[in-house]
Amino acid sequence: MGRAVIINSIRFFVLIATQVFLFKNIGYYNLSIPYLYILFILLLPFGIPNALLFLLAFFTGITIDVFYDTLGLNALACTVMAFVRIVFISVTVQRDGFDNEPEPSLGIMGFRWFVFYAIILTFFHHLILFSFETFKFSELGYTLIRVVLSTLFTVLLILVTEFAFFRKKIR
Repeated sequence: MGRAVIINSIRFFVLIATQVFLFKNIGYYNLSIPYLYILFILLLPFGIPNALLFLLAFFTGITIDVFYDTLGLNALACTVMAFVRIVFISVTVQRDGFDNEPEPSLGIMGFRWFVFYAIILTFFHHLILFSFETFKFSELGYTLIRVVLSTLFTVLLILVTEFAFFRKKIR
């Protein structure tokens, strides 16, 4: 348990620093913006209590909000993403599999499951974030284009990061 806390703490600080100092200034005409920091929430262990998951998701989002001056938008998007994560995992992963598989990473869960998981959660995060950022029905088409392109860019970065730290499942 202590090792998982240390690994997730390091992961949190590295992803937040990378987001703030590198990816904050990267984007394609404000259409495709990467949000790699959500990988922290994606990779939290299966057995984490829901209350702690929501607290960590909110804290992660509010930390990004401090650096981005977005007044709680990332905190809202991360909290919604935590809810979608709970629903997705409860539907796709068997309860007895939690003991054998500690976290939903690429090496443990497999490529197909992880990509679907990352796309769904990233899409909901971006949908909430960009919808509340724009908050106009007249900008619906533009918002949906931003959601789709940013989701693709973010998932691509998540996959590159996961392959960089890829560990095959031990059987």
